[in-house]
Amino acid sequence: MAEHRDIFIVCNTVNELGGLNQWAHDVARLFTARGHRVRLIGVEPAVNVRDFGTDLPYETMTLHAEQLPRRGKVSGLAALGRGIQERKRQQIFEGGVRKLSGILSTGGTGSVVIAAQVWAGEWVAAADTTGMQVIGMSHESYEACRASSRFARVKTFYTGMDMHLSLTDADADAWARAGMSNVGAMPNPLMVTPKTLPTLTEKRIVTLGRLSHEKGIDMLLEAWAQVAPAHPDWSLEIYGAGPNEQALRDQARELGLDDTALFRGKTNDIDSVLASSSVYVLPSRQEGFPIALMEALAYGLPAVSFDCAPGIRELIEDDVSGGLVITAGNVPGFAAALTRLIEDRDLRVRLGAAGRETVQRYTPDSIMDRWEALFTLLDR
Repeated sequence: MAEHRDIFIVCNTVNELGGLNQWAHDVARLFTARGHRVRLIGVEPAVNVRDFGTDLPYETMTLHAEQLPRRGKVSGLAALGRGIQERKRQQIFEGGVRKLSGILSTGGTGSVVIAAQVWAGEWVAAADTTGMQVIGMSHESYEACRASSRFARVKTFYTGMDMHLSLTDADADAWARAGMSNVGAMPNPLMVTPKTLPTLTEKRIVTLGRLSHEKGIDMLLEAWAQVAPAHPDWSLEIYGAGPNEQALRDQARELGLDDTALFRGKTNDIDSVLASSSVYVLPSRQEGFPIALMEALAYGLPAVSFDCAPGIRELIEDDVSGGLVITAGNVPGFAAALTRLIEDRDLRVRLGAAGRETVQRYTPDSIMDRWEALFTLLDR
């Protein structure tokens, strides 16, 4: 039996809409079920709040009561003004670090700190973690991180940690080639247990996710505009919310689509949505190891996805298991793949059944075993 530990999971927020906070609450619950004492810590309050409930078996807390000022948001100020703003930002940061250090000091022998996001990792790197295992995580692909400001920050703040975890072996290898020697991989756990499996006869296509640029809903709309006229009896339903919702609704109308039928808002009834669908779509520009796709595959839904990260290729083997994988950004190819699945139920059944079997590799017990083995390894 694994040693029980204090585990501190530090995120940008504790209740933001999206896959990262879903992951954080999932693993917090799983660690707690194994006897660990978990505290889930956010740096600042969420903007798009998701209700994870109040009767949680682990503590949640937030370091700062208000949204923090961002660098580069102030324009037109003199150098003196910018200097004052930067000093104020630094004072706020230092206050949060002191609060985090105080929380971490309550941990016992063998305590673990997991920086689940790069921005949150800045607070972790500055806090007093003496005698603790410190793990940084990058919940996106190496390529997505390399194309952002987070890449330099990973190099700065994660290099000195005990471990830097990616979501796939391929991404961990890429970080190693980039000069990081403390890398490893830890996939997300599959948390869903289907209540009802889809018949794959419903003429419904579905996606769930945040309505933001990286999720590629604009490309999905372009593809659907090519597919829908030839298949008027099929529907596309988009579940989620986010900053691009109005722009996406405008785009849908410009494409001759009914935005009120397409956009269904947020939902907590994942079972009903997936069980009543026949195809899942993931048009993302960036992903890590997508939880929503894992859930869809667990239901036996075949998927169409852009090849935007190694995590996609671990979950789907193109035209063999789980669905069809299309070159990133190839909207006509995405539309053609949708058409194939719409017109061929046997293909839907074959790919869906194989995907459902494949995704069982990521059961909660198997992922928790990997986490606890990692903690034991880092003790040495």
